[in-house]
Amino acid sequence: MSSTTSTVLVTGATGYVGGRLVPCLLDEGYTVRCFVRSADRLEAQPWSDEVEVAVGDALEAETVPPAMKDVDAVYYLIHSLGSGEDAFEERDRRAATNVRTAAEEAGVERIVYLGGMRPKGERQSKHLQSRIETGHVLREGSVPVTEFRAAQIVGSGSLSFELVRYLTERVPVMICPRWVRTPTQPIAIRNVLQYLVAALDQPRSAGEIVEIGGADVLTYAEMFKIYSAVRGLRRWVVNVPFLTPRLSSHWVGLVTPISNRIARPLIEGLDNEVVVDDPTKAQSLFPNIEPIAFEAAVRLALRHAQSGAIPTVWNSAVSSAPDAAPTTRLELTEGLYREERSRAVAASPAAVFSVLEQLGGRTGWLYGDALWRLRGWVDQLVGGVGFRRGRRDPETMRVGDAVDFWRVEAREANRLLRLRAEMQLPGRAWLQYEVHPHPQDAARTRVTQTVFFEPKGLTGTLYWSLVRRLHGPLFAGQLRALARRAERRGAPQDGSSAAPGAPRLHTSA
Repeated sequence: MSSTTSTVLVTGATGYVGGRLVPCLLDEGYTVRCFVRSADRLEAQPWSDEVEVAVGDALEAETVPPAMKDVDAVYYLIHSLGSGEDAFEERDRRAATNVRTAAEEAGVERIVYLGGMRPKGERQSKHLQSRIETGHVLREGSVPVTEFRAAQIVGSGSLSFELVRYLTERVPVMICPRWVRTPTQPIAIRNVLQYLVAALDQPRSAGEIVEIGGADVLTYAEMFKIYSAVRGLRRWVVNVPFLTPRLSSHWVGLVTPISNRIARPLIEGLDNEVVVDDPTKAQSLFPNIEPIAFEAAVRLALRHAQSGAIPTVWNSAVSSAPDAAPTTRLELTEGLYREERSRAVAASPAAVFSVLEQLGGRTGWLYGDALWRLRGWVDQLVGGVGFRRGRRDPETMRVGDAVDFWRVEAREANRLLRLRAEMQLPGRAWLQYEVHPHPQDAARTRVTQTVFFEPKGLTGTLYWSLVRRLHGPLFAGQLRALARRAERRGAPQDGSSAAPGAPRLHTSA
């Protein structure tokens, strides 16, 4: 397939792998079209002006065919792991069926699918079984499928890397269940991208199932030891037999940014041996790809994580959000509570906005951080995303980014930032900041902070009546602290190109 004349469609382009695959395909000369639920989520990517955008949802069959027009190949990178323990299997089947049908009707030449290893062992993981079934569904059509099956993907911001990283960094003595002794074959994100790109240039890979893995077969206990050695940490692993996947998910949810909802099906997968059965197939089809050792993958990931140059993270995908979140948008309707505050700040709009973009993560929320963290802990306790997700980049936000228990819904540089709540709530909530030059004083900026809440039933109304009494001092204090920080920053009035928020180049580690 010629890269200079071919158009490829990337589904899941806002996800961890998809967001890194797109620039790799562009570098190879392909015309790339991204299939996304919202075009806004691509705007902050440094390559957004180089791609075509098709807006739709793989779960809505009628939105898929327009994206397939004049497409030569499709990358299928969709999964629904974050949709809940009982929902992701049905969603995966429906999405795969819709894409397969549309690809057949459009005369697509190839589908390239990144799935998971076939699970081995008595306790079969529903998550891994669903990934295998997705491959079956795609192959039921007439379009040849190249299916790559991989175990844990290791890279800066990947789910597997974050699991190892946070557990090792934060817990000196790890009380671990039996899944830490299960053999697995992690693979570096760099290798994954190499295989995905090379598939289109290798006609013999059409119709093949190719298992891919890194250079090492390891247990998670061994991964913890390698990571701690790289970081110069002393850690001990104590194995216990009584931690079930449900109990383990609560433990992981407490220590890492991974919510209980995602942790449980993930851990069920870790309880299955996932090792490449036949490495000769990948070696034969792709002889120029050299699998990277786990330690080398960790060093690459740490280098990029510490530099802050992380193009995508595991919660980039909307599948990492609660069920209702991907389709919600702020609508000013009757029954929507609105709490607004405004303040004049002796700083430029660029200075104010740069402070806003650093909210959350290590910076915190500027006022009452203990209350914010308590709310996150309560959310984690009831099965929500909690407060430990942090943020992808400490300096800038882009639409779709997760920020603690919020997600960026709208961003207009030096003007507007709107965050949508993803914590467990009896309704929907948003936190919005608007920044405008002061109408009477050119040296000052007017910043308006608005909390929106749309209650669901009587429970939502009672909830709002309770929490609004806490909002007064909390959000007023935050607005004061924001003003003080912006005034200290003293950014230039014109908001020059050096202002925070400039996009970084992509990386594959």
